[in-house]
Amino acid sequence: MKIFFRYQTFRFIWLTKPPGRRLHKDHQLWTPLTLADFEAINRCNRPLPKNFNFAADVLDQWSQKEKTGERPANPALWWVNGKGDEVKWSFRELGSLSRKAANMLTKPCGLQRGDRVAVILPPIPEWWLVNVACIRTGIIFMPGTIQLTAKDILYRLRASKAKCIVASEEVAPAVESIVLECPDLKTKLLVSPQSRNGWLSFQELFQFASEEHSCVETGSQEPMTIYFTSGTTGFPKMAQHSQSSLGIGFTLCGRYWLDLKSSDIIWNMSDTGWVKAAIGSVFSSWLCGACVFVHRMAQFDTDTFLDGMICANQKGQEIKPGSMGKGMLPYDVQIIDENGNVLPPGKEGEIALRLKPTRPFCFFSKYVDNPQKTAATIRGDFYVTGDRGVMDSDGYFWFVGRADDVIISSGYRIGPFEVESALIEHPAVVESAVVSSPDQIRGEVVKAFVVLAAPFKSYNPEKLTLELQDHVKKSTAPYKYPRKVEFVQELPKTITGKIKRNVLRDQEWRGR
Repeated sequence: MKIFFRYQTFRFIWLTKPPGRRLHKDHQLWTPLTLADFEAINRCNRPLPKNFNFAADVLDQWSQKEKTGERPANPALWWVNGKGDEVKWSFRELGSLSRKAANMLTKPCGLQRGDRVAVILPPIPEWWLVNVACIRTGIIFMPGTIQLTAKDILYRLRASKAKCIVASEEVAPAVESIVLECPDLKTKLLVSPQSRNGWLSFQELFQFASEEHSCVETGSQEPMTIYFTSGTTGFPKMAQHSQSSLGIGFTLCGRYWLDLKSSDIIWNMSDTGWVKAAIGSVFSSWLCGACVFVHRMAQFDTDTFLDGMICANQKGQEIKPGSMGKGMLPYDVQIIDENGNVLPPGKEGEIALRLKPTRPFCFFSKYVDNPQKTAATIRGDFYVTGDRGVMDSDGYFWFVGRADDVIISSGYRIGPFEVESALIEHPAVVESAVVSSPDQIRGEVVKAFVVLAAPFKSYNPEKLTLELQDHVKKSTAPYKYPRKVEFVQELPKTITGKIKRNVLRDQEWRGR
């Protein structure tokens, strides 16, 4: 869920030719790109520049405007924790503090351009400082949630060959338990008011770091960050993003989906370990000069998280309830068949993004050290998302389910998502997971694993099963109802909270 507040009204001030950093290109002065230029790049009306650095080419431009008085010194980051603590940084302050952090990473921490750093921090101001510092230095940052276990952290450190980890005190014990199994890890940096044996102290080093730092001139396609996938079907993969894919690629998202102006405040509740935190709380927001608001809470309750970055309901667009919306520029989103052919409206297939003749620059670069997986996602001219769906005659996309989760029963194709959506409407259901289960007559049938709400746990299971089956028959096509229902205490999930249907499906088919 994104929540917006109007801060105060002042004109949108990213000028056509802003003052500030000048980049050298073929020994000539080159005027930095503007927000209008970034939008043109996203619309494929302008080529991607050879060099780009989000810290220098975006954040420092807003800082320059504050310095010259073209922009009020309103917060770039506004952080509170509900305990009376509050931080407000303007873009100038963010620039100064992030340069100190950059010097800290490259000097006492000994990191160099291209090194990989695991950043496992809660939503505290230092998370933003470390990320921006990494961008300034060309260091590749790899965010992770503090919910990661020691096993999760071990896998990520070894797979990435990370040379440094920046962590909070919640995570430190887990890191210490596996650090001897990570030969590439050279530096442990602790963000905490307390010191810890074997760790460098962020607070101590930051206090004495210089504010003078020259931002490296990174290439637009140079690696900037790596996000580990959720791992619903295997070990998490390393999805690599370039300096421009996030730094420029979410301009339209900020302006037309989030509808941000420099007078706005955005509250993005995504965990700092997920890419949506980077999109909503760094790149889309700061491209538009908006203020990022953060309220650190032990837990929160929300009704809706906006999902999907290739499809969305943009400003002024008709909303069709249940739809993913329309494809977003610069993506050409299509429904394709198993041979990579585009299907007409109304036909179910796989949701795919056109990569040829030109690959969208804002798309992730590759799965690091996994060329087989990278190649497996390509079908003809398209990248296959792994999701099945339908596009209607108006260009709206409708999600059916993951391709490997689709159930084929007596020739009918059934997406688990629509069955789960019907089940959750019943008051007895807290959550459910729907998978295929073997059947001698139909080949496979729909089976639902259901977590019950407390008042219904004492109900007769046979009667409740019939009630749920009848409910689904009335809510969707009758052939989709779950012929098998099993009540469980909990569902297997990834560290990100995604249900691992593959575990349940394998459980059903084991021994067949």
